[in-house]
Amino acid sequence: MSEEPKPKPKIDLNRREMPKQEEHVRSHNFLEVALGYTAELAMAEARRCLQCKKPFCIADCPVQIKIPEFIQAIADGDFAAGVRILKERNSLPSVCGRVCPQEEQCEKHCALTKRGGTIAVGRLERFLGDWEAAQPEMALPELSSPTGKKVAIIGGGPAGLTAAADLIKAGHQVVIYEALHKMGGVLYYGIPEFRLPKAIVDREVDYLRRLGVEMHTDFVVGKTRSMDSILEEFDAVFVATGAGLPWFMEMSGNNFNGVYSANEYLTRINLMKGYAYPKNDTPIKRHRKVAVLGGGNVAMDCARTALRLGAEATIVYRRSRTELPARLEEIENAEEEGVKFHYLTLPVRTIGDDRFNVTALECLKMELGEPDASGRRSPVPIPGSEFILPFDSVIHAIGNSPNPLIPQTTPGLTIGRKGNIVIDSETGKTSKERVWAGGDIATGAATVISAMGAARKAASSIHEFLMS
Repeated sequence: MSEEPKPKPKIDLNRREMPKQEEHVRSHNFLEVALGYTAELAMAEARRCLQCKKPFCIADCPVQIKIPEFIQAIADGDFAAGVRILKERNSLPSVCGRVCPQEEQCEKHCALTKRGGTIAVGRLERFLGDWEAAQPEMALPELSSPTGKKVAIIGGGPAGLTAAADLIKAGHQVVIYEALHKMGGVLYYGIPEFRLPKAIVDREVDYLRRLGVEMHTDFVVGKTRSMDSILEEFDAVFVATGAGLPWFMEMSGNNFNGVYSANEYLTRINLMKGYAYPKNDTPIKRHRKVAVLGGGNVAMDCARTALRLGAEATIVYRRSRTELPARLEEIENAEEEGVKFHYLTLPVRTIGDDRFNVTALECLKMELGEPDASGRRSPVPIPGSEFILPFDSVIHAIGNSPNPLIPQTTPGLTIGRKGNIVIDSETGKTSKERVWAGGDIATGAATVISAMGAARKAASSIHEFLMS
């Protein structure tokens, strides 16, 4: 008598939510908002994964993490195995688990979306990274035999750190040159403490040091030393200097006291430890009413930072809430914490007093027209709708251009019209012999994980070149 087939397990569409600080508490501190999964929550979430035979989540991951495999390890309670699988292709799991837009990448094409659900891939990734950090010792992977080849990496942000990890594991000697006094690039100076604690960045950087990566800070390639002189010492160079040139809206009053780029504002708070005020005093005025121009993640970071420093913070955005480019999670956090939003509003002039201090912002009301090339409806000014909003600070958070220093000081590099280094998109090769580039210096400002994906492609190409 044949056995009856076992019934298929019921599909669980109940995504496990991550605990976080209450909004009325977190809006007054710089402690991390999201508190992370417990082991029980992580295992319950991991067991929801369907373990697809053809997982689309991997195809949509810029660094090609073996997502179903590490999730299965969590479901089995074998967290050490999960870490090993994860770090085969991602040396910054605690970072990526916090700041990557998984909802637009690996989670977007999860098989569960057909039933109206998704797996919380990013939260599970964060869980493993944090679990590893809590262990008495962090396991190191086995490195390939030394090749005798030397690679210089210019820039210690996510692209530079990722390339360094892949190349050191391949057996090459790796040296990173970072312009600022802390490694991490935008992870350190650009993302607030309440979203990505500095201790986590330091921990991920220390992992690379333990692998043998040599690091030099306060070293500005293009000033401290030229690219060509570095090429005399190294077999290959990877440029990962990011997009550090801020944009400002073209309007009068940008020279007034109290006007900042998002780069300057966040760097003063993050790198100079303004988040620890008053323990660490820092040269940034504590404003009362702050306007943040823009609607991306950086704009949310600026507004939520200003709020924590005691200001009334307002996002001024020329489209509606539907068109906001920031992650929904960040928008909701900002709304819960008390950030105000002025939608369909175009700033046209910053107003100041006779001492050149910001006092107000003149704006125009907008209405939405036809969709533009990005698919978002274009904002159209309403004639005669000018109005004034009182502010004592204005932060421009509308984007950045690639850092211009290396393009300006390195002959032989082909530069695009937006100041980016032109590369082969599959290999990261530049027009200059033995020089590769990747991340925001090549693409303009983008996501952390896209920069890491570009770095992995470049590292693979560099390795192939060095061994040929």
